Amino acid sequence: MLVLAGVCYSSWVLDLFLHSGLDPMRSFLSELDSGHMPHRDVYVTGDVLTGVFSLLAAFGLRWPPSLVRNRFSITAAVAIGAFGASTIADALMPIECLAGRDPGCPSESRGLLPQLQHVHALTSSLAVFAIFVAMVAASLAAWRRGDWAWLRYGGGLVFAVVVLATVWMLAADRLGGDYRLGLAQRIQVGGMSLWLAFWGVAIARWGRGARAASANSADDGTAG
Repeated sequence: MLVLAGVCYSSWVLDLFLHSGLDPMRSFLSELDSGHMPHRDVYVTGDVLTGVFSLLAAFGLRWPPSLVRNRFSITAAVAIGAFGASTIADALMPIECLAGRDPGCPSESRGLLPQLQHVHALTSSLAVFAIFVAMVAASLAAWRRGDWAWLRYGGGLVFAVVVLATVWMLAADRLGGDYRLGLAQRIQVGGMSLWLAFWGVAIARWGRGARAASANSADDGTAG
């Protein structure tokens, strides 16, 4: 489920072939599924499937409960479920128009809390926060508990790239000039997609190892 979530979260790559007309160096991915964009249904479907697969993965990690018991693994499972729910909400409540492209579209939000005026901004923020929590918790589980060993190095490297891209976005958003925010976000989201796939593979390998260890323990007990 996590591998499928990672694949579907990469639906924005299809813009290379569908040609929305947006500049990938400067546009945000949320613009691809805004109200008046062509092929928006493709990206909405990709995000909804990402959310569904993430929710199924969260359920699978917690059922049976014996699959994850320590606080890091449980936190990661809950967080990926929150990411799934937020991503579905994000896809179903897109931005209505694009400033500078759609007539009559305001250039920016007004008020102290623009998230309350644009629900899409809130759901996007919740999704990013949730997957960051999942990344941190799963990485701690990999390093401190020995779970999901593949996340220790490959997943850790991808996580570092995601963090750097996020810092790039946060810094550039507060500075004047052209800092390729669109590229930074594509690196960030691409890294998140790859990390989800890494986590799925790590869980599969860990699960086989855990079952083998349990079978060996049972055989030893029978022999005794």
